[in-house]
Amino acid sequence: MFGYIIASADNLPKERQARFREFYCGLCRTLRHRHGLMSGLTLSYDMTFLAVLLNALYEPGERRGAERCAAHPLKQHHYIDTPVLEYCADVNIALSYHKCRDNWLDDRSAVAAAEAKMLEGAYRRVSAAWPEQCASIEDWLSEIHRIESADLCEIDLPVNATGRMLGRLFQYRAGDVWCDALSAVGDGLGRFIYLMDAYDDLPRDIKRGSYNPLKTCRDRADYEEFCRDALMMAVADATRAFELLPIVQDADILRNILYSGIWSKYVLIRNKRDPRKKEERDHAGSL
Repeated sequence: MFGYIIASADNLPKERQARFREFYCGLCRTLRHRHGLMSGLTLSYDMTFLAVLLNALYEPGERRGAERCAAHPLKQHHYIDTPVLEYCADVNIALSYHKCRDNWLDDRSAVAAAEAKMLEGAYRRVSAAWPEQCASIEDWLSEIHRIESADLCEIDLPVNATGRMLGRLFQYRAGDVWCDALSAVGDGLGRFIYLMDAYDDLPRDIKRGSYNPLKTCRDRADYEEFCRDALMMAVADATRAFELLPIVQDADILRNILYSGIWSKYVLIRNKRDPRKKEERDHAGSL
C-alpha cells in the first residue's frame, strides 16, 4: 500500500519537474539527518506530496542547496530544506515502520522483520514527538486486522478506516483554520490509496487466498466501472477540499498530482489487463 500519489512528468514542464525533485531530495536528506542513513530507503512520493502541500499552504520559508549523497555520489543534486519536511520525514518513518511490521505479521517475511527492527529506534522517537499521529496509524492497523480476521467484505469498512487515518496525518497543525480541509484531502486520498491497492492486488490475492474486499465484486458485469467510479469519488472529495485551500505556490505541481499523476498506476493496470483499452486510446489519440 502507498506509492500511488505521484506526479505525471509528461504534463509538467522540466523546471517544475525539477522543483518537485528538489522536494523529494529534500525529504530524503531530512530523513537521513533525523533518523540515520538507512532511513532514506523508506522515502515515499506520498509524503513528498504532503511536503509540497504543507509548504505551499503555510509558506514557512525554504532554503535551497546542493549536495552529493549515496544515491548520487558523482554529481551534485539540488534539494529544498523547509521546516515542514521534519514532520513529513517523521510521518514517513511511522508509516514505513508499521508497514514492515504488518508485512511480517501477514507473511512472516524475514526481510520485513529486519526492516522493522532497523526502524524501531527511529519510530520510538517519532512516537514520542507525534503521539496522536502514531496512535492513529496503530488504531488503523488494528481495525484493518479486525476486518481481515473477520473476513468482512464490506468495502467501505477498510476504505473509510484508511481515509480517517491519512486525514489525521495531514493535520500538520491540529485545530488551526485549515485543519478540516487538510483532513478532507488526506481522507479522500487515503480512500483512493486503499481502493487502488485492492484493485491492483486482486489477482494475486485471489491466487494466494488473501483478504481483499473486492473479491465479492469481481463477478459483477460492471466491475471495472464500479472500481473506476469508486476511485473517482474518492479523488473528487480530495480535490474539492484542496480547492478550498488558499494555495498559489506550487499549485500547478499539486494539481498535476491530484488530477493526473495519481491515475498513472490505474492506467497501467487497465492496459495490462485489457490491451484493447490501450489500443482504443492510442487510436483515439491519433485521430
